[in-house]
Amino acid sequence: MNRPRRRILLSLTLLLAILAVLVLWFHHRLAASLPQLDGERRVAGLSAPVEVERDDLGVPTIRAGSRLDAVRALGFLHAQDRFFQMDLLRRQAAGELAELVGPAVVKVDRDHRVHRFRDVARRIVAAAKPEDRALLAAYAAGVNTGLAALGEKPFEYLALGARPAPWRPEDTILAVHAMFFELNDSTGSRESNLGLLHDRLPPPLFALLAPVGTEWDAPLLGEAFATAPIPGPEVFDLRTRPALPAAASLRPEPFPEEVSTAGSNNFAVAGAHTADGRALLANDMHLGIRVPNTWYRVSIVHPDGRGGTVQMTGVTLPGTPLVSVGSNGHVAWGYTNSYGDWTDLVVLETDPGDPEVYRTPEGPKRFATVREVLKVKGRPDETLEVKETVWGPVIDHDHLGRPRALAWTAQHPEAVNLELEGLETARTLEEAMAVANRAGIPPQNFTAADETGRVGWTIIGQIPRRVGFDGRLPTSWADGSRRWDGWLTPEEHPRVVDPPSGRIWTANARTANGDALAKLGDGGYMLGARAKQIRDDLMALEKATPKDLLAIQLDDQARFLARWRDLLLKTLTPAATQGNARRAELRRLVATTWTGRASVDSVAYRLTREFRMRLLDRVFLSVTGLTGRPTPQFEGPLWRLVAERPAHLLDSRFQSWDDELLAAVDDLIAASEKEDGPVLARRTWGERNTTRIQHPLSLAVPFLARWLDMPARELPGDEDMPRVQGRANGASERLVVSPGHEETGLFHMPVGQSGHPLSPYYQKGHEAWEEGRATPFLPGKAVHRLTLRP
Repeated sequence: MNRPRRRILLSLTLLLAILAVLVLWFHHRLAASLPQLDGERRVAGLSAPVEVERDDLGVPTIRAGSRLDAVRALGFLHAQDRFFQMDLLRRQAAGELAELVGPAVVKVDRDHRVHRFRDVARRIVAAAKPEDRALLAAYAAGVNTGLAALGEKPFEYLALGARPAPWRPEDTILAVHAMFFELNDSTGSRESNLGLLHDRLPPPLFALLAPVGTEWDAPLLGEAFATAPIPGPEVFDLRTRPALPAAASLRPEPFPEEVSTAGSNNFAVAGAHTADGRALLANDMHLGIRVPNTWYRVSIVHPDGRGGTVQMTGVTLPGTPLVSVGSNGHVAWGYTNSYGDWTDLVVLETDPGDPEVYRTPEGPKRFATVREVLKVKGRPDETLEVKETVWGPVIDHDHLGRPRALAWTAQHPEAVNLELEGLETARTLEEAMAVANRAGIPPQNFTAADETGRVGWTIIGQIPRRVGFDGRLPTSWADGSRRWDGWLTPEEHPRVVDPPSGRIWTANARTANGDALAKLGDGGYMLGARAKQIRDDLMALEKATPKDLLAIQLDDQARFLARWRDLLLKTLTPAATQGNARRAELRRLVATTWTGRASVDSVAYRLTREFRMRLLDRVFLSVTGLTGRPTPQFEGPLWRLVAERPAHLLDSRFQSWDDELLAAVDDLIAASEKEDGPVLARRTWGERNTTRIQHPLSLAVPFLARWLDMPARELPGDEDMPRVQGRANGASERLVVSPGHEETGLFHMPVGQSGHPLSPYYQKGHEAWEEGRATPFLPGKAVHRLTLRP
């Protein structure tokens, strides 16, 4: 071997050795940030030792001598397993992400900082009851102890070159505010869109196109709503309106991504209709699914203050000290997003001579201006000027150029509190519902069951008292005739207790009508198809078991799309397919591959779904002149239009409604060919519905996906059926439990318990969630034991 080659090999060997040392060094630092599972650890502030046992999935059981000790221990565990997740929650709510992540998220910070939630959180903590401040302080101290006890800072901070900031009591309030962003319309976009439609369309046409509900509704109180009649040509006639310019017409494009919406299912069956005479509760909360999962499983045992002990089992939100959903041995409860109206756009009447002055019921006022400093990693600080009104911050201008403020329950200190803690010791359905009506969280449908076999529903969270308007449209509050007048009392919250059917169900659709609906408002209810399917499944059960309720959670029957498949087949007549091989092939696939479910192997399901969406886009654009998706309730008017086929509401580019339906067919064929070539038979629902569950770091640095993200997998399910499933959204957990008999309960959730990629619990349990496999609700046999000592 000559000397130059020897030098090259020596250099390569040295380089590889250096790389190996660097890899080992980084792996060592990464491993040092793993949570402690066994042994002992000193935790200042404890009044007595706390035992933490973990089962084979990493789920901890905390055994403490007091509630405050349990909270301190929970904070310790949250920090060790999930601190980066907690940090993102508080920063998202406060508009402080760019300080950690950099310029890419400055816009998010600007949108969120306008609400000044850190200031709100500080005021909430300052005004809290002494026992609540003690709870927040104990939790924060536990978090900071857990963080400091790691041998190295969490791995995400190694990757970002940052140091984690200590946890403060106000940060727990911010974690709750983060869920308001997740669950509420923080921009007023739904109300703004309705206002635009209202101003553009004649009232009868607006009533048709923007209904509150449809025939698919299955409310707990009242009946489904009928779709409004189609107004005649004397009201609105597309044949006499100028045709849309060519640039405004829809063009074939790849299959659109689904819009991830925060939803959920919860339902309960009274003991009279179960196999063992005990009530059953089921809950699956649908959220964006990411790594790590939103929820952290735990079981907490401590004295109940009545001479006994309480065992709380369920899921917690890292960053908060309370069990969000679960069972305490006497009562079990779950949530779905209520989609009541918790935000209002206030049209501001400014002074023509001074645009910095606006009218209020108390007379003219000047906008209050607050300058917020946004810290941006790697860049100079930025300044955000926030204009505030007596109702909320100014967030936009409408289509007429008028400034608007956003009134949002989350902006009020009364909207967030720790009353949820009362669920830990609630013994009866009435006690649990009373706690729910006092609690301060994003308003949710609260379904509960107790150990005596009873079931009920109410709204958990604070409800504003509207005066003078229904909240659907932007409006002025200048003269005081339209306003929020405080909050409903707990006694005024809508309730259903011991319904005659013995069954409760909610699924983000309208739950009530009449006075109850007027109290809740319409915040963009989901289409009722999913709720109706759950109700019908429940009514078919006379002696329900936990596995029966899990089967409902996993129900992927395509009952909603069945009539659209029939319409598609009727549209593809022999005359429509003659000489058109692509249409003929589509018809064959729709006829032969329909399984009646959103199954991964079904081409027909995917093609039917896409046909409906493309027709929906076409009809909405032609009738309104607006692009974009209407409300979920547009199904009612859309079906009425294609069923009755009024000539005066037909797009003027077509001779008949059959022609417009065929244009939607051709749109989806063209989109399919553009995306995947001419073979329609490959377009299965599974190909479309393949999971992409990612860690925040892999979104920014894709090569990390191999180590941080969950494996991609084709999964059944969709939006308008109980088994809600998308690429990155779906059931964030599934549980079924009978209070007092938790040992018979079922549970699984996506991803794993730990947020650390080297932990054995990073993915463990994820496969059971993918497969819908029943696993126990209670933690299993202890495989790790950690003692926390004062």
